[in-house]
Amino acid sequence: MADAAGRLTELAEEVLGAPLPVRIRAWDRSESGPPGAPTLVIRHRRALRRMLFRPGELGLARAWVAGDLDIEGDLYAALDLLAGLIWERPGSPAPQRAAVLRALARPEIRAAARQLLTLAGAPVPPAPPAEEVRRRRGPLHTLRRDKEAISHHYDVGNGFYSLVLGPSMVYSCAYWGTADEGVATLEDAQRAKLDLICRKLGLQEGMRLLDVGCGWGSMVLHAAREYGVRAVGITLSEEQATFARKRVAEAGLADRIEIRVQDYREVHDEPFDAISSVGMAEHVGRAQYAEYAGALYSLLKPGGRLLNHQIARRPVADEEAYHVDEFIDRYVFPDGELAPLGRTVGQLEEAGFEVRDVEAIREHYARTLRQWVANLEEHWEQAARLTSPGRARVWRLYMAASALSFERNRIGVNQVLAVRTPEAGDSRLPLRARTWSA
Repeated sequence: MADAAGRLTELAEEVLGAPLPVRIRAWDRSESGPPGAPTLVIRHRRALRRMLFRPGELGLARAWVAGDLDIEGDLYAALDLLAGLIWERPGSPAPQRAAVLRALARPEIRAAARQLLTLAGAPVPPAPPAEEVRRRRGPLHTLRRDKEAISHHYDVGNGFYSLVLGPSMVYSCAYWGTADEGVATLEDAQRAKLDLICRKLGLQEGMRLLDVGCGWGSMVLHAAREYGVRAVGITLSEEQATFARKRVAEAGLADRIEIRVQDYREVHDEPFDAISSVGMAEHVGRAQYAEYAGALYSLLKPGGRLLNHQIARRPVADEEAYHVDEFIDRYVFPDGELAPLGRTVGQLEEAGFEVRDVEAIREHYARTLRQWVANLEEHWEQAARLTSPGRARVWRLYMAASALSFERNRIGVNQVLAVRTPEAGDSRLPLRARTWSA
């Protein structure tokens, strides 16, 4: 039998029906593949068992998170080469796992797989890494299940997020500019994004703002400090709320900012002059989106503005066949769902909103994600200690792959400005778009 790397390359190319664009280095130190290409390092034969017992993306994800599989060289280049071969493209209607299973049904592939099973060792499926979400109870998007999903993603340690996000503690797309515009660093770009949202909302002294999915409190802090509003920030993460309340107290703004652990469906102290929802609607789910849009509409005063900042996927021919990829669902955003921009705008309009502006900023998110990956890699050992090596590996893969997805227009991110326009028709917006004053 050929060395492990050579045999693995042959099998991969038979299954994929194309040359493998990366090198392979196996646990026996053998190597195979194009010289100079990024190297897929299979550190332990256990990685093969993970892929054999769960063909497709989830098996690969488990091997990566467990540290059985690694990439040596340029991570972005490797992911770009593998995109469409191993990892699914967002919005793809056909699971990669199904394609792999069909290939394994062919006699010649089954014969090769039996040899691979011999290489893999004990024919027992390894337990999934501890970082994987496995038991989820009840129907989608109940209050309890949504809180559990948010906790999985955000309650992994404020210290870990501080290393990744930097001093701004903003976990959404920044708004980049030039050094001449005062936007030279990630912190500058995040501050520019927060200020842009405040201006789009037309915030003024004394207004009441609701920030849905307030994270670590950066939006409400900026709005209260710079625009004099009274703000309520809601999150389902206990750790985020604790951190945000501490920041509010340290800023001396406890009389103007309230941080709650609360679902948007539990807010009943309307009306608000403005609502910001930044990077939160991705958690809502398509079945609940009409309720989400309706709830925010009912919480606004007539004439009030909503700024909905949300990641969007590309539409697919059969929307009913859309599925969330397994890596994201099991390790990153349990129960999260992306929708095409058109559907989001349509549902906001159906709730009663007048949509007045849509700004697409996907290139900004690619740059933001690359900066977060750089922060994580710079502080790798500390980040792994603060959470777990597996969790750090999840975030590195997720953020790097997402950066590429934004760059390649597989996904986007948009700021949608909508108004609860009164029956008389006065939107209270300026005649010239994007001056963003009252």
